[in-house]
Amino acid sequence: MTIYVGNLSFQATEEDLQEVFAEYGEVSRISLPTDRETGRKRGFAFIEMKEDSVEDTVIAELDGAEWLGRELRVNKAKPRENSGGGNRRGGMRAG
Repeated sequence: MTIYVGNLSFQATEEDLQEVFAEYGEVSRISLPTDRETGRKRGFAFIEMKEDSVEDTVIAELDGAEWLGRELRVNKAKPRENSGGGNRRGGMRAG
């Protein structure tokens, strides 16, 4: 499962996220998307934890928590649905 983290500060880095989520267990992967044209962070991330069993705890404890001046939105990411448009890459989206 992948965890969606929204309403992130634009100053948040992968290292910052690693530090916060490592308190709950080993982090497998962090994706911190940026805008293709500007290179600016988009204000959300996807986190994968090594142990699925900790993900519900992470969501329960961090959803609504204030971090770097923002109230985090943390939930299970849902697979992106193909809408019939030209984008067939798949991926994850906010929950």
